Amino acid sequence: MKILVALLALSFVCAFAQKSVKIGEQVWMAENLGSKAKKKGKHGGLYDWEAATKACPSGWHLPSDDEWQTLVNFTGNTEFAGRDLKAKSGWDKKSNGTDKYRFAALPGRSAGESTAFGREGCDGGCWWSSTAATEVEGNAYARQISYDRSDDESEGLGVDRFYDAKEAMFSVRCVKN
Repeated sequence: MKILVALLALSFVCAFAQKSVKIGEQVWMAENLGSKAKKKGKHGGLYDWEAATKACPSGWHLPSDDEWQTLVNFTGNTEFAGRDLKAKSGWDKKSNGTDKYRFAALPGRSAGESTAFGREGCDGGCWWSSTAATEVEGNAYARQISYDRSDDESEGLGVDRFYDAKEAMFSVRCVKN
């Protein structure tokens, strides 16, 4: 009986354990969150902003815009961070990254109220921040790593900061408290 209880406890812990990776002074989840998602994307769940702010498990939180910027600065700045944060596979061949930091970013796509997955607002992977946008009421900041769809070798290497309506559906990565 004790063995059965121990096995059940271990399987419960393993089911909710998150892969994580230390990048600089931050500890990030090494995969997109998916368990509480309203919609399922190609790689993990998709959340509107309100759900994203509540989705991270205990001990983790949705990163602020500043925490995302810290990650971007540490991994190569806005221009090249995307290449080193992208997974080695899972993107189209031209768009795969180096996964130098084991962040394993994948193209989770997006969904909006009136559009299907992969709407023009997010061509690749988009992740929410916990920071509401100051430019437009009802919007929040997010980060995007794009597919490489051009002949320009620098296209798809960066991490872009943008804001979108809080109703949009993006992926979630959590950072350790």
